[in-house]
Amino acid sequence: MAQTLEQGTGLRGLGLSELAPRVVQSEIRAMTAECDRMGGVNLAQGVCDTEVPAVVMEGAMRAMRDGHNIYTRMDGIARLRRGIAEKLQRTHGVTVDPEREVLVASGATGAFHAAGMALLNPGDEVLLFEPFYGYHVSTLRSMKVLAVAVPLAEPDWALDLAAVRAAITPRARAMVVNTPSNPAGKVFTRSELEALAAIAAEFDLFIFTDEIYEHFLYDGAEHVSPLQLEGMRERTILMSGFSKTFSVTGWRVGYCVADARWMGAITYFHDLLYVCAPAPFQHGCADGVEQLGKTFYAKLSVEHEVKREMLVKALQTAGMKPHVPAGAYYILASTAEAGLGGATAAEKARDLLRKTGVASVAGSAFFAPGSGRGEDLLRFCFAKKDEDLMEACRRLNGLAGSGS
Repeated sequence: MAQTLEQGTGLRGLGLSELAPRVVQSEIRAMTAECDRMGGVNLAQGVCDTEVPAVVMEGAMRAMRDGHNIYTRMDGIARLRRGIAEKLQRTHGVTVDPEREVLVASGATGAFHAAGMALLNPGDEVLLFEPFYGYHVSTLRSMKVLAVAVPLAEPDWALDLAAVRAAITPRARAMVVNTPSNPAGKVFTRSELEALAAIAAEFDLFIFTDEIYEHFLYDGAEHVSPLQLEGMRERTILMSGFSKTFSVTGWRVGYCVADARWMGAITYFHDLLYVCAPAPFQHGCADGVEQLGKTFYAKLSVEHEVKREMLVKALQTAGMKPHVPAGAYYILASTAEAGLGGATAAEKARDLLRKTGVASVAGSAFFAPGSGRGEDLLRFCFAKKDEDLMEACRRLNGLAGSGS
């Protein structure tokens, strides 16, 4: 006779931890799985399946053949750390020590988790700007840190400094700035960042800055890092990587830059969690950093600006109202007049997938639960191969004539 756990297996005290989520699949992952199941076009997940630069791919394969298949130093290979430091000097005008202030991390996600473990305590509060990237919130929650949402104002996602100040309590420890941002594509201006820097100094806060999309800029937008601003050198924890720039999201090679007084602890936790980023992939990325110049990065923006315009037009034809992003490679689009079925954004995303075979993500996934915000929004990713993006646009165009 079968026994329940309570009836005699001796496991009555077992259960999930307080930190463990009761829903373990994000909306992004759920939509990707559903899209795969029906053979649709996935504009939900930012997988960035465009071509990998040849120099990067060949560098990784050569590294494998040359025997670079074991652990690296805990903070990464020397030439990649030097390359990152030289890049920051060239693009930001900031000098960092590659031996003490640069960590090659297991993606920007790994950099954030390690930095959070090193610098935040349970019960601390961290400000995030809404709409936010859900992994930032979940990472903080995994450390028993409270994420405090500060809404940006539609339609241009304007920063409200009064709202920032109102969100700060004595338990505030840091703020997260994602520029260019996922999902809104907002590029924080120098004046906005200077205002946030002044608030950070006033209230003694860290700024965790996620700059993974720094090379995806449109319409003359300029990327500015808080690390560049006066007085922010010791407060800024810069997180970025090569996943998006080199189209190697599965390689998990990112980096963290921080003042030497913090980096020892950050590196300790990264080593504890990940040991090191994959060795041959570090070499491939190092080749890219050393050999790909301004022309490559400029072309990256131009190519994705064309993709952006293609998807914007298709969304408009489908009856949606897209927020045209200044950076990154996502579009949030209002579905208020698109005729999609469902009361929530998640239901509308599934209705769109059913009708067109195009996967998107519910906008509500990027807002605080229970806020009611984002329920008329869907997020679409346009970092796709041209043929796949064209097929998605063709399907979206068909929505207008479907009687929806």
